[in-house]
Amino acid sequence: SAKDLGTGREQKITITASSGLAKEEVDRMMRDAESHADEDRKMRERIESRNKLDSLVYQTEKSLGEHREKLDGATASEIDRALEEAKTRLGNESADSSELEAAYDTLVQASHKLAEVIYRQAGDQGAGGGGTTEPDAAGAAGGGQTTTEDDVIDAEYVDVDDKQ
Repeated sequence: SAKDLGTGREQKITITASSGLAKEEVDRMMRDAESHADEDRKMRERIESRNKLDSLVYQTEKSLGEHREKLDGATASEIDRALEEAKTRLGNESADSSELEAAYDTLVQASHKLAEVIYRQAGDQGAGGGGTTEPDAAGAAGGGQTTTEDDVIDAEYVDVDDKQ
């Protein structure tokens, strides 16, 4: 309702539902949803497993493409086999979540071997001569700024609010 204070006239509008669902229809829809809840849960698990596997396939292919030359032939072929198995499972529309999870686990194990090789070689390079302690080399690598013990500033902090 609304009332014009100047003229004193009042208007009222009443809204009623004209095409709502009957109680029987609502009850039927709720029973249908409950009866299909297990199917929906399984479908959701399958979709989540498929998305997770698809993401890992993409990441592994990208890493393998960047670092294939660092791998020995046996490790590279093992990763390739795991990728092919994962792609086959992804291509199979009737694959359930347990099959997709098994392919995911296999690919994770294979991709961990790739990560081991990458980080082992990075660690060897860092310890084997990549890390110099000369100030001019560190300064050049750090953007021209050198950090030494002489740059340390000793300061004392006093909270002003505690004195009041």
